[in-house]
Amino acid sequence: MDLNQVTIGAIDFDASLEFYSKLGLKLIVLAEGRYARFEMPSGSSTLSLHHDAAHEPGGTLLYFEVDDIDGKYAQLIAQGVEFANLPRDERWNWREARFRDPSGNKLCLFHAGPDRRFPPWRLEASNAS
Repeated sequence: MDLNQVTIGAIDFDASLEFYSKLGLKLIVLAEGRYARFEMPSGSSTLSLHHDAAHEPGGTLLYFEVDDIDGKYAQLIAQGVEFANLPRDERWNWREARFRDPSGNKLCLFHAGPDRRFPPWRLEASNAS
């Protein structure tokens, strides 16, 4: 099984479209003003926007992994993207910076390297329930 796509609500569809393009996602489907689908710069998952004027962001947090978080952070700051924090090393061995899209959806720019899938505390197959 593979994760194909995630669809999130967009209050201001055009602002969200511009925002995710700034992040470096490639627009592949567009139904003007109501739906858009993006490819990630790498990998096979996609992200979709669906216009929802009554959208209320929940607790979901979308993570975007990059090789050079500090460089990508500086690039996005220069393009006007606002972050809640500077990139910082977290206790779970990831370097990350959190921010929100124009609709308030929670996002995280991060780099984890091999610890993303294989942290030191990963359960072995025989221990997983």
